[in-house]
Amino acid sequence: MSDDRDWALRVQGLGKQFRLHLQGGLRIPVLGGVSLDVRPGECVALSGPSGAGKSTLMRCLYGNYGAGEGSILLRHGGETVDLAAADARTVTAVRRDTLGHVSQFLRVIPRVPALEVVAQPLLARGMAQEEALGRAGALLHRLNLPERLHGLPPATFSGGEQQRVNLARGFVADYPVLLLDEPTASLDAANRAVVIALIAEAKARGAAIVGIFHDAEVRDRVADRLFEVAPIREAA
Repeated sequence: MSDDRDWALRVQGLGKQFRLHLQGGLRIPVLGGVSLDVRPGECVALSGPSGAGKSTLMRCLYGNYGAGEGSILLRHGGETVDLAAADARTVTAVRRDTLGHVSQFLRVIPRVPALEVVAQPLLARGMAQEEALGRAGALLHRLNLPERLHGLPPATFSGGEQQRVNLARGFVADYPVLLLDEPTASLDAANRAVVIALIAEAKARGAAIVGIFHDAEVRDRVADRLFEVAPIREAA
């Protein structure tokens, strides 16, 4: 474990299991005893075999899945928040100001233009609309999304175009903690290079990053260390 003063995200004894109600309440353990510290300016890549629970851990870290046990501590607004025990209002505030997330799939309100989708995190923080849209547009240009697409809803885009909108939305607000779930999926070499640069810049400003990177070249370029997520073995 790190010194108490030098972590941005701390996971302690995290456990998660799923209950199958259609199977008589059968419980399936997925995570058990996960403990991890992530420092500012550090990128930790989750590793482990398929089915070990990497995506489940990421969803727990973002609060999409409730934790069965343990804690998920973040530095937020000068305080320490346990996301595993936080109420909905606190989770919303943490996601607005502290915890960013780039998922594998873009989920947005239909008919909202890509430029507004990317600007939304800045508008939620109270930034003036003109400035927020300007920053959003600049990041979309950097990710090589043609300007003719900025005013169109991302639901009409290809998978790679949607992922670039997803990335721009995740990186636009300079979150102190950032979760990246296969951020370079569906991207060509040029845009993978842009993402590598964005991650390096986020680390340089002190962001703590946890990621799943199935692209070994990207992982080797951005990760400071690997964290093994081991599958739970059932007792004999």
